[in-house]
Amino acid sequence: MRTPIARACALALVPVLAFSVAGCAKRGAPGDLPYVARDVGTLYSAGKERLDQGQYKLAAALFDEVERQHPYSVWARRAQLMGAFSYYLNQDYPEAIASAQRFLAVHPGNRDAPYAYYLIGLSYYEQVQDVTRDQKITQQALDSLGELTRRYPNTRYAADARLKIDLVRDHLAGKEMEIGRFYQSRGQWLAATMRFRAVADNYQMTTHVPEALMRLTESYLALGVPVEANKAAAVLGANYPGTKWYQQAYELMQDNRDKLALAQSPAS
Repeated sequence: MRTPIARACALALVPVLAFSVAGCAKRGAPGDLPYVARDVGTLYSAGKERLDQGQYKLAAALFDEVERQHPYSVWARRAQLMGAFSYYLNQDYPEAIASAQRFLAVHPGNRDAPYAYYLIGLSYYEQVQDVTRDQKITQQALDSLGELTRRYPNTRYAADARLKIDLVRDHLAGKEMEIGRFYQSRGQWLAATMRFRAVADNYQMTTHVPEALMRLTESYLALGVPVEANKAAAVLGANYPGTKWYQQAYELMQDNRDKLALAQSPAS
């Protein structure tokens, strides 16, 4: 789900620490960068220069070297986040997540912790697959972005995270709809109903709710419970009266009004 907007946001929100050292490791990566002992300022400045030049993989390796060669310096803490950011720009999301998580494990109360949480959430978000694929990563994106908004609700990172949470929830609802429609196509009406009900109950602010209510109307009618079908159609009409989904549900209930009347009669 990588977009130019998301990348621009990450660039705009990069911490001040990236620019505060112009004047002045995670695990080592010997396969990528031979060990050459250098002072911390030289290493950090070299990493920042490569980052500015768009050489993100090399920048990440140099920031990792800061931590490897100078693990107890203040620069090591800063380099962890800059390395995570470099991995993110290189679209190496697992490494970005691992670097940011390591930063939080060692510095949980640091002032840059919100940015670390943001990088984790953003890295999961960029890996979201279309609804025909497994959605484990999507759930991880939702969880990590949600943790950021809970821990640091008033930060600029949380503001962007909330927008992405809405998109992720819509995506998860879309997956439920896809599975529900599959069950419908096989005549597995009860299984379909459970999926559509999950959308209507758990993803109420997403774009998929009107269709979910119409599909519930269909599925309940197929299961022989027109009263429940009528309830779903009524909710659809009350909340989304001008949609094509309500029109379809209304026509279905009109076609089945005799069944509904019989089900609602005292004798039944």
